[in-house]
Amino acid sequence: MEALSHLAKSIDYIEAHLADKVDMEEVAAIAHFSKFHYQRMFYMLIGVTPTEYIRRRRLTLAVKDLLEADKKVIDVAFKYGYDSPEAFARAFRRLHGISPSQVRKNERMLIAYPKITFQLQIKGAVEMDYRIVEKESYDIVGKRMRLTTKNGENFKKIPLFWNEFNSDGSCEVLEQVMTDFGYLGVCLNFDEEQNEFDYMIAVELKRGAEVPIGYERVTIPAVTWAIFEAVGPVSEVVSEVTNRIFREWLPATGYQLANAPELEVYPPGDVTKKDYCTQIWMPIQKG
Repeated sequence: MEALSHLAKSIDYIEAHLADKVDMEEVAAIAHFSKFHYQRMFYMLIGVTPTEYIRRRRLTLAVKDLLEADKKVIDVAFKYGYDSPEAFARAFRRLHGISPSQVRKNERMLIAYPKITFQLQIKGAVEMDYRIVEKESYDIVGKRMRLTTKNGENFKKIPLFWNEFNSDGSCEVLEQVMTDFGYLGVCLNFDEEQNEFDYMIAVELKRGAEVPIGYERVTIPAVTWAIFEAVGPVSEVVSEVTNRIFREWLPATGYQLANAPELEVYPPGDVTKKDYCTQIWMPIQKG
């Protein structure tokens, strides 16, 4: 696929600049993506941010340099962009488990983080049905929390957040001001460098309704949406369909993510049933 070819070229650029500055704007441009879309795609495909990938690759190459008798730790540290030997040593120890100065005299196995390649896997005839819609700007109201994706913390805390929301009276409050759009799980304010994002449980605010005390109002911009259906228990299907969107649908279609919130739309019903249908709304733009 052309999108995967562009991604591969961006990796070639990163590899060629590991010993100097890697310009993420340039990397994204080589991939024919916006910086936002590139960072989101990279993380969903690889499981680490571009910055973390670059860090691991540099620390992998640093081992080879340190094994050369004439190379000093301080020289290797500066070569791979560290401001001091101390900062380099801390990063090196986190990945390899030993200090840079111990490399030559230690027989311990070290971590080798290889250059990545991209492949599109076609798994039988599993289709992804979707529809494209335009929706004007509208306001949502609800509660939000800041989450990290490190160690899968988001997967642990989001269900707890929903449990609290369903038991503390929030549903009854928002029922007074919501449209028939349904309850929303909204992912916004992505920070791929810090592995963080905001997750908001919300409803579309009815025209003319006041924001209840203790709740927050957010404007969802006018954007083009790709809408997918995830049928089955929410805990099993939502993350699976979302991963397929990034791994299969986006590379295959050439669409890019727009810099806007991503939505999970939950209609009334039992979210544990096999026939429950969650809608996943992804903001998109032409690549």
